[in-house]
Amino acid sequence: METTTTETAHEGWLTVGKVAKVLLWVVYAWLIVNLIILLLAFVLQLFGASPTASFVEWVYRSASRTMAPFRGMFEPVPLSGQSVLDTSLLFAMIIYGLAALALRAAIDWLTRLITRPSAPAYRPDRQPPPPRPTAPGAV
Repeated sequence: METTTTETAHEGWLTVGKVAKVLLWVVYAWLIVNLIILLLAFVLQLFGASPTASFVEWVYRSASRTMAPFRGMFEPVPLSGQSVLDTSLLFAMIIYGLAALALRAAIDWLTRLITRPSAPAYRPDRQPPPPRPTAPGAV
């Protein structure tokens, strides 16, 4: 079967679209993992978890990498004892959540673009449909 340049170009765009979709999924998964880590850090700080516990230490260390662009934006609010309301952490969760929503919309858009049925190819051997009859007296 002979392929035309249009079909080859369409297949090339499908490949690019699929690669872009996979990359978006990877970034989306990374954002979701970071959101979970930020949520854990927020809850642990809010409940005043001991930073010497190995799990808490790991969560705080992981969250500090994700929090780098947002660190120091807002002052943490001490509630009682070791309990802290870290508003910078809360703000980072909102921004990462919005980024995840935007990426999810991009994934959905790209999926629709890739899976959309292509227009039927032009075939010169097919005759165009006959013209519609006009109403009597119409110009």
